[in-house]
Amino acid sequence: MKMTPRVKKILANYESDNPGTKANLARILMQGRLGGTGKMIVLPVDQGFEHGPARSFGMNPPGYDPHYHHSLAIDAGLNAYAAPLGALEMSSGTFAGQIPTILKINSGNSLCLSKEGPNQAVTGSIEDALRLGCSAIGFTIYPGSDHTYDMYEEIRELTAEAKACGLVSIIWAYPRGSMSKDGESAIDICGYSAHMACLLGAHIVKVKLPSDFLELPEAKKVYLEQKIPIKTMAERVSHVVDCCQAGRRMVIFSGGVAKDSESVLNDARAIRDGGGNGFIIGRNSFQRPREEALELLDGLVRVFKDEK
Repeated sequence: MKMTPRVKKILANYESDNPGTKANLARILMQGRLGGTGKMIVLPVDQGFEHGPARSFGMNPPGYDPHYHHSLAIDAGLNAYAAPLGALEMSSGTFAGQIPTILKINSGNSLCLSKEGPNQAVTGSIEDALRLGCSAIGFTIYPGSDHTYDMYEEIRELTAEAKACGLVSIIWAYPRGSMSKDGESAIDICGYSAHMACLLGAHIVKVKLPSDFLELPEAKKVYLEQKIPIKTMAERVSHVVDCCQAGRRMVIFSGGVAKDSESVLNDARAIRDGGGNGFIIGRNSFQRPREEALELLDGLVRVFKDEK
């Protein structure tokens, strides 16, 4: 497939990266129904690790099988499929070459909880990603956790190795720990977290859709004095894009908690209108029956193609 001008423009922002990394970025951006548009939808399925199998798949039992998710991402025409090591080991042979894959390289679980010190264990390697034919690795950081600095050092080492091997690095930036519950999705905290992910070397940043709440007193002064627009979701998305080096690094937004289809589509419209690069949507797709999930994902594709 011939690369589009839009994708070429995005790749030009990655000035220091080698041809292998740029090729893998291009594979993700040129894949599926949004291929070439500069937008992407990724299916992540690490919730079994994070929340347990029954909470993740009990409402749609075919989801216990990793093949179900891999094929769902392909049939929906998405850009990529992300999963932990074991799930990719059980499906990558069957679906090799059909869709770019992302190895989620660290994971936590709901049996080990710590408000002040949430952390994740490294559960995969760059060698695993290469062996499985992945285009990228995904890594979660928890800005605000007592373990924040350890996580930063882990991703520094993994990102350096990934880039040397031509892989893309995606950072999940989820604020937790020192802030209030509302602060975890506050616009100042989300923007700050996205910015740090860029400075840690991420090619693509994943964050939650932010609220208009302001957590940090010193930051709040600046938002109010400078009249930074954050009233609507589209304005908040636009601000997060600015925080990602004025859009020189791609930012995609998570689907969040379970919600009705129209709410999910409205989130996608806000991401589109705010200039975000797309959606990484897990529970709100794979927890629906397959045909319903395909219908929702079709609607999201059409939103990002300005057809809906």
